[in-house]
Amino acid sequence: MLVTQFLDYLLLEKKYSIHTVTAYKSDLFSFISFYEERYESLNISEANYPQIRSWIVVLVDQGMSNRTINRKVSSLKTFYKFLLKIGEIQNNPLAKHQALKAPKKLQIPFSVDEIEDVLRILKEERDFESLRNRLIVELFYGTGIRRIELVNLKIADIDIAGKQIKVLGKRNKERYLPLLSSICDTIKLYSEFRKDILVDHNEPYLLLTKKGVKIYETLVYRIINSYFSKASSKVKKSPHILRHSFATHLLNEGANLNAVKELLGHSSLAATQVYTHHSVAQLTKVYNQSHPRNKK
Repeated sequence: MLVTQFLDYLLLEKKYSIHTVTAYKSDLFSFISFYEERYESLNISEANYPQIRSWIVVLVDQGMSNRTINRKVSSLKTFYKFLLKIGEIQNNPLAKHQALKAPKKLQIPFSVDEIEDVLRILKEERDFESLRNRLIVELFYGTGIRRIELVNLKIADIDIAGKQIKVLGKRNKERYLPLLSSICDTIKLYSEFRKDILVDHNEPYLLLTKKGVKIYETLVYRIINSYFSKASSKVKKSPHILRHSFATHLLNEGANLNAVKELLGHSSLAATQVYTHHSVAQLTKVYNQSHPRNKK
């Protein structure tokens, strides 16, 4: 089946994560289901643009957001690019499709004070879970690491002497991130408690559950959401907002955009530039306070 070939291509050749490939699969099967029912065919390689437009109309009528619809259509467009690549079709029916207008999502970072408040709460407790949770917060805010990258950190990736960690990012790209001395201290302290809950002493992963097994993404989200709910009134309190805070605060303090791009593991500057609107706001504030002509 062409869809299976496509998903294998994403997983094995493009090195996309299981999570990303699952999302592509869901989007494709959404269209396959529609196409089978409306046009009595499973062969979506034969679909034309008017037929795809009719699917988009149905998604709009269902009340789906333009952002979600654009993602689904983008998945389908990538599928047709693949079919073009392997010679299954002569033209991509979505080649000239214009994405629906979608409002830009404003990601509001945590303030430095909010992050310090959470770390203060965590420093008051000295058991395994509290130390692990403190290390999670410090790693997110101190390195800008992604949630899946954090979950997959191994003991062997930590270089305390060199004050750095090795991270396996998207598409299996490795990058090295510097560690603050405070994070190194927390790792040392956490490691002592980690020894006591180990089930398998050959366990390679750094961050574990209280049962001594590798931590998982949902738990990481719950930890961040729980602690930041005590310190912040912001609507969204997630690991990604901590990563966002890392980038925004660096830029506010004058960090080079290219350097932040490398730290975040972005493949292009365009992905990093979404963080600059907050630093521009900070620059505007400084500008208005400092420019001689504005003091008149």
